[in-house]
Amino acid sequence: MKLLSVIMLVLFATTARAELPSASATTVTQALSSGKPTVIDLGARACIPCKKMAPILESLSNEYRGKAAVLFIDVHEDQAAARKFRVQMIPTQIFFDAQGKETKRHIGFLDKAGIVKEMRSAGLK
Repeated sequence: MKLLSVIMLVLFATTARAELPSASATTVTQALSSGKPTVIDLGARACIPCKKMAPILESLSNEYRGKAAVLFIDVHEDQAAARKFRVQMIPTQIFFDAQGKETKRHIGFLDKAGIVKEMRSAGLK
């Protein structure tokens, strides 16, 4: 029984979580000039609320592929992006319309419904 418990613990501890790769400056530029709404989540892999958002962002990225861009930037890896987007706390989600203009900024955890609502406000159809 003890061995089974150890095996279960190892399996649950090593289960992969859904995560978007950290977007490069080129990827961000392409998304913002694509003519589609974009949301950029600026956070860090070690941040607890950011970890909770990772599977939501992955799901939205797949669900809205071709209709909107859903990006993640790890500000610990890309400090230039944190400065460029004036991030003060993480996670920060920034929503852009189809012209690449910022329409909304949210700081903290945002659930899927909240992200979709803001993406619709930014022009998602």
